[in-house]
Amino acid sequence: MENHEEHSDVSEDVTVLVVDDEESLADLVAMALRYEGWTVAVAHTVSGAVRVAKKSTPDIAVLDIMLPDGDGIGLMKKLREGAPKLPVLFLTAKDAVEDRVQGLTAGGDDYITKPFSLEELVARIRGILRRVGMTANTPDPVLSVGDLVLNEESYEVERGGVAIELTSTEFELLRYLMTHPRRVLSKAHILDRVWSYDYQGRASIVEIYISYLRKKIDTLGPPLIHTVRGVGYMIKAPE
Repeated sequence: MENHEEHSDVSEDVTVLVVDDEESLADLVAMALRYEGWTVAVAHTVSGAVRVAKKSTPDIAVLDIMLPDGDGIGLMKKLREGAPKLPVLFLTAKDAVEDRVQGLTAGGDDYITKPFSLEELVARIRGILRRVGMTANTPDPVLSVGDLVLNEESYEVERGGVAIELTSTEFELLRYLMTHPRRVLSKAHILDRVWSYDYQGRASIVEIYISYLRKKIDTLGPPLIHTVRGVGYMIKAPE
């Protein structure tokens, strides 16, 4: 597991309850959250979630709206009988606007629509945990590698004082690289972390976006993004 302490203001002493009847998705989400250093409990039904919550005492719950034996809103109410202030993030279908509105009016803290990137899900959970006060320290929201600077709060990127316009996907990819400077990240790992969990494309999409970043960043100075042949990509300041 990578070390996220230098970039996260959220305490690592966090337990997340993940409830989704799609087991492969629940497992993928759990893997991403454990990668952040958090403890994760998983369930696939309302009844299973109630049992798991009693044992694990979660600090936050990530609930699918549609479950085999009920729904996420009803489950939230059951969980809050024992933990009235439990924060909840709902997973909703892409077009189910009604579900999202209903979830938030019922007392949910946030929602994210499927398909989603794991990086965005982690960011949403961090945002909720900050709001409820589960913070470790106050970090600098600015990441830097050499003269490349990325501000996680303002979504601004510049190199050598020159502003760089990035798409949201380019920004997430660059942020992921900059969060792990001098570490080789495989294409498969990047694909899992930056793109949707059900993205059907090949790892070539990673190569394409790396080339986009290089055109915008490495043309402004010595190359920062490096290919490690047969392994993946790494960002590092010039020697």
